[in-house]
Amino acid sequence: MQTPLSGEVADAVSGNWVDRLAPARWRPYLRLSRADRPAGTWLLLIPCWWALAMAAAADPAGSGLFDLWILVGSAVGAFLMRGAGCTWNDLTDRKIDASVARTRSRPLPSGQVTPRQAVIWMAAQMAVAALILLTLGPVAIVLGLVSLGPVAIYPFAKRFTWWPQVFLGIAFNWGVWVIWAAHGSPLGWGTAMLYLSGLVWTLFYDTIYAHQDKEDDALIGVKSTARLFGRATAHWLLAFLILSAGLMAAAALAVLSGASLVLGLLAAAVFAGHMAWQMHALDIDDPDRCLTLFRSNRDAGLLAALFLAGAALV
Repeated sequence: MQTPLSGEVADAVSGNWVDRLAPARWRPYLRLSRADRPAGTWLLLIPCWWALAMAAAADPAGSGLFDLWILVGSAVGAFLMRGAGCTWNDLTDRKIDASVARTRSRPLPSGQVTPRQAVIWMAAQMAVAALILLTLGPVAIVLGLVSLGPVAIYPFAKRFTWWPQVFLGIAFNWGVWVIWAAHGSPLGWGTAMLYLSGLVWTLFYDTIYAHQDKEDDALIGVKSTARLFGRATAHWLLAFLILSAGLMAAAALAVLSGASLVLGLLAAAVFAGHMAWQMHALDIDDPDRCLTLFRSNRDAGLLAALFLAGAALV
């Protein structure tokens, strides 16, 4: 895989808006934030929307119109914090990224952005995200600040554990706690099971993602579940599928009733069905297929969110 011309990143979505429409001077920074690859923003946002929908279904008399702000604010916050997290990840990984075919075209290893500029960009994104967090109430604010710990640790995890995807899952699904608290509902077993459902889902989709880089990772000594599982990947993915969908169903059983419960269980069923389709289509030795299926998890998560939103509306 060669470094693309004009600064485009190798694994960006073809014809993305950053490469086509963004002002030239902003493109390296938007690429650093993965704005040209929106799948990660969706995967950070979707558990937030799950939590909002399930909390609203469990407590219809909760936040009312404030839920509309949570819906929008979480979307903007996910874009900003995913951008800040990717910037931090690329700062810590810039030497590793320069050694991997898929990542050497990223702004830092390719020289489009200096480390100092990246730090300033990261701080700016975090500052705007903090303004949104401050509107969500004291419990949500504290939980949001706690999330910075796993975000900071994640880029280093692949250096000391075969399970770096666990640290990604901890960070990427923390919005379940934040948004549930922002809605004003008590945190409980339902919250915990929905959070764990998202965490296990992250193990599922990021194992697929990691199979793109397994050969380069082996050469430079980077650990991942893709390398750990190898040819047994399908068995592990099936276990993650069952556990993630089961935990979502358990969360629904813990907090919902009546028609809302039916829709909550349907959310878990369609979620499981989409992951089963991914497993059927997967070829772990085809990097392009792995990337396509990884991106398709946006649809898996949104299908579940749609049914959970229905549970909040019945």
